[in-house]
Formats: sequence, C-alpha cells, structure tokens
Amino acid sequence: MEGKTINNQIKKVLISEEQIQNRVSELAKEINRDYSGKKIHLVSILKGATIFASDLMRKLEVPVTIDFISVSSYGNSTESSGVVRIIKDLDHPIEGREILLVEDIVDTGLTLKYIQGILLAHKPKSLKTCVFLDKYERRQVDLKIDYTGFIIPNEFVVGYGLDFAERYRNLTFLGILKEDEYT
Repeated sequence: MEGKTINNQIKKVLISEEQIQNRVSELAKEINRDYSGKKIHLVSILKGATIFASDLMRKLEVPVTIDFISVSSYGNSTESSGVVRIIKDLDHPIEGREILLVEDIVDTGLTLKYIQGILLAHKPKSLKTCVFLDKYERRQVDLKIDYTGFIIPNEFVVGYGLDFAERYRNLTFLGILKEDEYT
C-alpha cells in the first residue's frame, strides 16, 4: 500500500459527491416536512453514519438533538458476522421522544433490526429510520426503512463514512475498492 494514494485504490466511483449532497438535501426536505412542529432526537450509529448524520442534521430546519450508539458486526471483514455487539450505548433517555435513527448502510438488515428493537424497548414516542445506502437484494429480515438515500448493488463500498479496516471514511464520494485492496 505504500506509495498509493487513496483514490488509486478505488476501482469505480459509484456515487459522486454532488449526487450525495443533492440526495441528502432531498432527504432533509422530506424529514422537515414529516417532523414539522416536532423536535427530533437523532440517533446516529457510529462510526459509519457520522458524516451522513452530520450533513443531514445541518440541513434540518426542525429542532434536533443528537446521540450516538455503536455496534459491531463486521470487524475487519467485508462480510457481516451476523453477531451484533453493542460497543457504546445511548447517553440520554429516549422515552417519549421522536427518534430518527440514522444508519450508513443496510444489507442483511440483521444489525439494523436489532438496533431498532433496542430503541423500541426504551419506549420512544416514535421511531423512524433513515439509511444512506440500502443493499436491498441482500435483505434477510423484514425491515421498515422510512428514508433511503440510495439503493445500491451488492458491492463492497467505501467512502462518505464507510470503511474497510477503518480506512477510506474520508472519501467525499462512494467508491468500490479494487479487489486487491481487501483480499
């Protein structure tokens, strides 16, 4: 890897920075409309959703607070292990609050369904889910997603917060890694 730049490790740009920012603006408009007159408590899933959640939050016009939850099901692999571990729980109570759960990517749906269950057990007033990316063809469970950024093919993607072994989160676009970078 020495001598390579991050962009040289990308096989293909799947979604450009401009496309991402346009879609985030569209999602914010939908959320602003749906939550008009309400306060949102945004729950961002660490680490991947932080950039998406930050950009989305800046475009929201309704009152918003934020909290974070961290789970792991990937480790340093390109495939989910199917075992979800909570690494960091919420800092604030959510009972009776309007919760908007923000996730970077959903594929099998197992992790997101697990997190939704945890949050619902805390008795929020409502729980809606906003995901940046949806690999719908990999879904293994029935899952309600209220706001979706992009539906993508079954490719391992990086950028805009998504990583491989903690790298590539800083890319402003969504890209597909060259296969030799993770094999």
